[in-house]
Amino acid sequence: MAAVLFAAVLLLAAAQAQPELDCNGILLTYNLDRRDKIRPFVAAPDADAQPYSFRATATVRNSGTRALRSWTLRLTFHHREILVQLDGAVLTSGADLPYNTTAADARNATSFSGYPQTDLLTPIATAGDLAKIQATLNLVGTLFAGPPPYVPLPSALSLADPSYTCPPAINVSMSLSTCCVLTPEAAANATAGDLDAARATSYLPRGAGDLVITYDELQAHETTYLAQVTLENDALLGRLDGWELSWEWLRGEFISSMRGAYPRQVGASDCVYGAQGAFYKGLDFSKVLNCDRKPAVLDLPPSRRDDKDIGGIEHCCRNGTMLPKSVDAAQSKSAFQMEVYKMPPDLNRTKLYAPTNFMVSGASPLNPEYACGQPVRVSPTELPDPSGLASATLALATWQVVCNTTTAPSKPPSCCVTFSAFYNESVIPCRTCGCGCPASAAATCSTTEPSMLLPPYALLMPFERRAREAVRWAGERRLGVPRPMPCGDNCGVSINWHVATDYSGGWSARATLFNWEGVDVAEWFLAVVMEKQAYEGFEQAFTFNATAVGSGMILMKGREGFQYLKRESNMSGVDYPVAGKQQTVLLFSKKRSAGDGFPSRVLFNGQECAMPQRIPSAAHRRLALLMPPPLVFMSSIVLLLSLL
Repeated sequence: MAAVLFAAVLLLAAAQAQPELDCNGILLTYNLDRRDKIRPFVAAPDADAQPYSFRATATVRNSGTRALRSWTLRLTFHHREILVQLDGAVLTSGADLPYNTTAADARNATSFSGYPQTDLLTPIATAGDLAKIQATLNLVGTLFAGPPPYVPLPSALSLADPSYTCPPAINVSMSLSTCCVLTPEAAANATAGDLDAARATSYLPRGAGDLVITYDELQAHETTYLAQVTLENDALLGRLDGWELSWEWLRGEFISSMRGAYPRQVGASDCVYGAQGAFYKGLDFSKVLNCDRKPAVLDLPPSRRDDKDIGGIEHCCRNGTMLPKSVDAAQSKSAFQMEVYKMPPDLNRTKLYAPTNFMVSGASPLNPEYACGQPVRVSPTELPDPSGLASATLALATWQVVCNTTTAPSKPPSCCVTFSAFYNESVIPCRTCGCGCPASAAATCSTTEPSMLLPPYALLMPFERRAREAVRWAGERRLGVPRPMPCGDNCGVSINWHVATDYSGGWSARATLFNWEGVDVAEWFLAVVMEKQAYEGFEQAFTFNATAVGSGMILMKGREGFQYLKRESNMSGVDYPVAGKQQTVLLFSKKRSAGDGFPSRVLFNGQECAMPQRIPSAAHRRLALLMPPPLVFMSSIVLLLSLL
């Protein structure tokens, strides 16, 4: 009975002429078209859990004087809505359907990016053509009954564009509406070009992020186009190893051929038995590379760089390794090209659309996780003339996708740091469970006890062996041994920072890298963050290339011949596996007090390392002040050679 009454209310509201909100900006509306009770039926006292299917329509209309480029609508749902179908837009986050709008945080708005109609022109430039100034989003989903008074509408709707401010929406007959207007700052900065909505060359500015994907359409034909996809690593220290890129075709496209990269899965069965096979009757689909709606693409190995069939693209073929520009600008970019077939109604060389829902990931556990936005139309990319002439060729159309790292706070580090010094016999290990605890930790070791001091030689041993040495070391020095003993750090890579010498004019430190993993680490780099006095006194490093890069950070990488941190291996003469290692000595001047000489942060391959919870005691530090500078340098070199 309640559902029938609710439907009658909706019909009555639709029959009444609702006055349109007086709006000279961007008019946003949300209409609940229908709501139907669905199974399972829930009785009191759990009536709040009763599910209902709903259909709704949201509109974005440009009633102002400035074109709205790449519009994004934000709806704040608060009835545990689950979206199962969208038309006229895509989820900005690229998430799959069905999508739970309130599972993570009920206060967060759900963002929708327009597709395929991404831009809304002005009434002035289009003579009020509704098809060009308004976009419509159709939603189908499930919501749940709530406590009375029950209004099954979002609590807010707004634009994601920071240039606009949107007042609280008005509810009239189960319909929300609000008028978004330019902020005073945006209105004051608006130029004649901003207001000229008829200009086809008006694009949004290019964005910045940790990883930027550029989608260029280079050649266009009625049924096909040639696209170039470029990935640029713009993070200060982030890197990718074995990148995998995926996206979603929403208009029936498929990949005919590729150069510079290759699909993870090759096959055309989806085309042969789908609409593509019915339309392209004369096409030999045995030569089509991929017909997946969501293809996944991988970089090629270096051996295919000069392959005339699938290689020959600049910035390709490095096994998916992308270093940050601060480490190696030449290896911070990857690119590939592909021939794409289109489907009706896009059989026109001017009908150009980019795919959506880009996702990128790395093969290494050290790689960060990324969240990518939707493609944004930007100014065409200028490409160097292929003939070598001093001119540039413009892409026919260019879209940009900005991705940023989203490493969860709960994700454990993958590397750890130990501290030691010439004035103390013991090594301060990384904290207990620095990179995560084993599954059986509660039964075998303590996850809360502080890590135990170690003898220096124990750094060369795996944790099983290191634990025995810690007990022996504690017994010799009459230190307590907790029961159960603290868990290990469980880190695949560890870095020992050793303050080697200290004299009146300066000091030195030794950094040693240990790789306990079963694979080599190629093109590694290490960053240490020092306090100001120590950072400003940095002079040079041996065996590593080291550069002060600002914000107290010293960036290091191996010189030629030292770019690979070898894997763990068995070494003759010992009955346990030995880590691959590399080492350097760093020299610092001391115009002023240099503090304790230990870094506050250490990052390996861009990933934050777990740090010790204390530094070595400086009780005997005064003895080192008597060492002359030449002896300081020689002692550092001896220490360097001792662990190589």
